[in-house]
Amino acid sequence: MDQIIHATGAGGFLKMSVISARDTVERARQIHDLSPTACAALGRTLCGASLLGESMKEENAALTIRIQGGGPIGTVLAVSDSQGYVRGMVGDPHVDLPLRADGKLNVGGAVGRDGLLTVLRDIGLKEPYVGSTELVSGEIAEDLTAYLLESEQVPSACALGVLVDTDRSIKAAGGFLVQLMPGAEESLINTLEENIFLMDQLTTVLSEDGAEALFGQVLKGLEYHIVGSSPVGYRCDCSRERVEEAISCIDRSELEEMIAEDKEISVSCQFCDRRYAFTPVDLKALLERKMAGSEKD
Repeated sequence: MDQIIHATGAGGFLKMSVISARDTVERARQIHDLSPTACAALGRTLCGASLLGESMKEENAALTIRIQGGGPIGTVLAVSDSQGYVRGMVGDPHVDLPLRADGKLNVGGAVGRDGLLTVLRDIGLKEPYVGSTELVSGEIAEDLTAYLLESEQVPSACALGVLVDTDRSIKAAGGFLVQLMPGAEESLINTLEENIFLMDQLTTVLSEDGAEALFGQVLKGLEYHIVGSSPVGYRCDCSRERVEEAISCIDRSELEEMIAEDKEISVSCQFCDRRYAFTPVDLKALLERKMAGSEKD
């Protein structure tokens, strides 16, 4: 089961969240027919969005991460609700690059670094909070770390990873986010930096030892307590009603042309690829409601 696990430590001066999301990323791979490189890019972003979204306190809040780095993959987009359930997409799901010199997937090359990472937090107010930072590497985790420090003034350490198996299925996916509270001593920062530098490869720990093992490696030598966990997954909130609302926003003349063609149209959700079919009769009913609404206004 995919989940986020939370812990506090160092006398309350740090909090750490770990996400295990193999099934979530595998679902995204299947929906979008992702190449290994595109899967790693979107998978990391989904995990990061889930970690940040699940930490929001407002019940109906939503968080969006949008990455535009100028690379061949195009835009990378992930949306999370306040429970950590996510959905996402990339501009080119089939982009693939040669492995890096160290044998790892070249996510940074696919994403690019000439652009911005933008985070939108929608907590139900008139306008969402929007923060952006320039990309550091295009490798996602480093960019999120920079965003949290520069835009939200929260000293953090983030690691995200996706391990693609030989058959292109997802063997492991997840990561962690450590955040320091005001007043944390320099020695605590030094310990965390050393532990993270010396820890085993993230996806190896996830695939061989499990998510909870990350706490022992990242917080080695520090007291900590696991305080809870919650399930997460890939979930899209599209519906026929929402698609109808979108179609209703089309100009009256365009709707009339579509009806005159007397053909069924199909609309696909960009996040889950679910298809919604509308017959000419359906379109005529939408147009009539649109016209009735205009007359009332």
